[in-house]
Amino acid sequence: MVEELAKHGIQRLALWQRGVDIETFQPSRATAQMRHKLSQGHPEDPLLLYVGRLSAEKAIHEIKPVLEAIPSARLALVGDGPHRADLEQLFAGDRTFFAGYMGGTTLADAFACADAFVFPSRTETLGLVLLEAMAAGCPVVAAASGGIPDIVQDGVNGYLFDPKDDRGAIAATHNLLNDPEARETLRRNARTEAERWSWSAATQQLQQYYQGVLAQAKVSRTPSHDLLVPE
Repeated sequence: MVEELAKHGIQRLALWQRGVDIETFQPSRATAQMRHKLSQGHPEDPLLLYVGRLSAEKAIHEIKPVLEAIPSARLALVGDGPHRADLEQLFAGDRTFFAGYMGGTTLADAFACADAFVFPSRTETLGLVLLEAMAAGCPVVAAASGGIPDIVQDGVNGYLFDPKDDRGAIAATHNLLNDPEARETLRRNARTEAERWSWSAATQQLQQYYQGVLAQAKVSRTPSHDLLVPE
């Protein structure tokens, strides 16, 4: 966005990062009750999670092959939207729970309980929901598209897959679920990354921008004391 604005001649541009509530979304919010609910009474099974608007552009249907490739896994879809009825039909009988809308601490509990947050959307400029998942210590499996690679480092704090690869999401989810030690490392790294995007960090960044503008304004008002030397 900054580059596009600069191309149109707009000057003195800076990007103000978005913030995530790292106090509400944190790993300690995992509860047996929420995992039991999202897994529909099968908390021992791998639990995949999607959170967001249930609409066509989110490409939620692409999670179905992942679920089919991992017979023991269960999927919880949190959110609502115009595509819900179609998705209910698509996922009928596929160990999928439509949890409806969640917010606040309830949503934080859901993130913290899941084994993987699967996000196939290719239209995200940033994806605040990704930061919420990471803050809650939920490992991310996401499409390498839009602004997602700006916060998700493949193999470091989550897994990215090529959205053009039909088996990309399957392979990434397999890797995540089949290596518990690596998954715990991803959880910790995801939380660390989310802390960089906290509301406090975003506020400090904005304050620095204001201080820079004020400093420039002060310099511009300072009388010139240049020495004029006659020829």
